[in-house]
Amino acid sequence: MSVSEVWADAPSPCVDVCKYKRAGRCVGCMMTKAEKDSFPRSGSAEAKKAFFDGLMERLRSEHKNPAFWAIAYKRKCEREGMPCPLDEEEAETAG
Repeated sequence: MSVSEVWADAPSPCVDVCKYKRAGRCVGCMMTKAEKDSFPRSGSAEAKKAFFDGLMERLRSEHKNPAFWAIAYKRKCEREGMPCPLDEEEAETAG
């Protein structure tokens, strides 16, 4: 499966915590309800990657360690039997 296909098939960044406490953001994924609803379901790899990039930047800018979310997201992908786009991203960065 190509990197583009992995991103196109990527499940939502929601990690199924769904507790909105921090200024209307979920404590699990830092998305608002509106952002969860607007996650691109079209299969567009570029739109999904941009969404994830924005989420990671938000985590960093709010001094949250994105690794905690990434671990939960990778587990979600495993449970759903989907390749994790974060693994593909790490492979591209490393190699």
